[in-house]
Amino acid sequence: MAGQFEATTEIDRPVEEVFAFLAAGTNDPTFSPRVQAIEKVPDGPTAVGTVFRSTVKDAGMTTKREIRITELEAPGKIRWAETSKNSVTSAEGGYDLESVGGGRTRVRIFNVLEGHGIGKLLVGIALAAARKDAPAFAERIKKAVEAS
Repeated sequence: MAGQFEATTEIDRPVEEVFAFLAAGTNDPTFSPRVQAIEKVPDGPTAVGTVFRSTVKDAGMTTKREIRITELEAPGKIRWAETSKNSVTSAEGGYDLESVGGGRTRVRIFNVLEGHGIGKLLVGIALAAARKDAPAFAERIKKAVEAS
C-alpha cells in the first residue's frame, strides 16, 4: 500500500525567498524535528541530481535517508525521490509554490509514501501519522521561513 499526504500554507515572504529557503535543502531541521542532521552533495547550488543525506528519527528509530532532487523550476516547483532503502520511503515528494500577491507565497508540500519488505505493513501507520501532522508540518515550514 502506498499513499500520499499533503498540506498547504501561506507564507508572508515573496515566492523567490521561499523557493530559495526550501531549495537549499539544509534548512529542513528548522521545521522538521525528525531530521537530526543533513548534508548536501555536492556543495553549491541545488540542482537536478543534488542529493541530501540525512539522519532521521521516526517512532524511536534512527535511519539514514538519501533524497535526490528530480525537478527544480524556480520559483515554483521542487520535486524529489528517496533513493535510500528503508522500510518506508518517499517515492515522490515536492513543493509547489505560487505568489498570491502582497509579498505572500502559497506553498503546497506533498509526499507519496511506500513500504518495502516489512514496511508494507508499516506504511499505513506512517501515512496516518504523516496525514495527522501535515497541517502542523506546514505551519512549522511557515514559521521557519518567516523567521529566516
